[in-house]
Amino acid sequence: MEAKFELGDFELDSGAVLRKAYLGYETHGELNDDKSNVIVYPTWFGGVHEDNRGFIGEGQALDPSKYFIIVPDQFCNAHSSSPSNHEAPQDRMRFPLITPYDNVNAQHKLLTEHFGIEKIAMVVGYSMSAQQCFHWAAAYPDMVERIAPICGTSKTTPHDWIHLEGMKAALQADAVWAGGDYRSRPEAGMRAAAVVVAGWAMSQTFYRRGLHLSLFGQDFKSAKEFIDFFPVAFESWDANDFIGLIQTWQSADVSNHSKFGGDLAAALGAIKCPALLMPCETDLYFPPEDSEIEAAMMPNAELRVIPSIWGHIAAHPLFAPPEDVAFIDQALKDLLARA
Repeated sequence: MEAKFELGDFELDSGAVLRKAYLGYETHGELNDDKSNVIVYPTWFGGVHEDNRGFIGEGQALDPSKYFIIVPDQFCNAHSSSPSNHEAPQDRMRFPLITPYDNVNAQHKLLTEHFGIEKIAMVVGYSMSAQQCFHWAAAYPDMVERIAPICGTSKTTPHDWIHLEGMKAALQADAVWAGGDYRSRPEAGMRAAAVVVAGWAMSQTFYRRGLHLSLFGQDFKSAKEFIDFFPVAFESWDANDFIGLIQTWQSADVSNHSKFGGDLAAALGAIKCPALLMPCETDLYFPPEDSEIEAAMMPNAELRVIPSIWGHIAAHPLFAPPEDVAFIDQALKDLLARA
């Protein structure tokens, strides 16, 4: 069921107030009598709640016949408050910075105030929503019973931050961009940003084996033909939303909270619940080494690396190959079976 939760005037991490804020969300399954069967599965960069459906289904780990699965849209994805749908003076590039903690705090209000939920059986997320898993467990340790961050880290690394800055620069170099107040969509800038994404989202081995030549259900004859088509995947994106999401990704830092004062070890050490970290062995955004470092700071973390050449999209519900989906699904079942 798709719905909308009104947050009202919502105070952000920055101290700014997002006026008339709201969250879009979708639910699957039924909340049981003691409200103990809750799974939170937020959206990722550019993802919307419909996209999450690929990992939800009977017989899967995220089984709506067993669990009440809440899929909240993160800010800036056009289904929750975003630069593209907000009124002045917080429209377009005047929309305030959103951090992962802002998304998590808004979701906390949805769960507690609207549904009366006090416990979450698992928070699971992919990419940017994997970052939210860490923020959920650090901010609300007594509420979250398990987390499963897939292809994502608790803090954006310098290398990842620079890559994201490259995406921003490619888009903003388009003269049509006009500082975010464009009159027509900055097509050249969005295309340039999409080309940057294409070079990072899949691994070198993925391209070396020619798997890009049959992606998106298409048949391509060359890398050029593939990259000429690739920006089609971004045609529905608003450019200001795109920048807003990048800035949220860049701001991810679980230690950037009054409880932790910038101490990453303290923030990760505060996550007491079972945590299953699942990086992909060929992910260029979030390589396994970053997850190894973070898992070592967590008291109850397991590292389970996805053995895939598909890079970051090994866990993407729309594109992941069946063997990677099966690997992730079994890992989630194992985590849910843990006390």
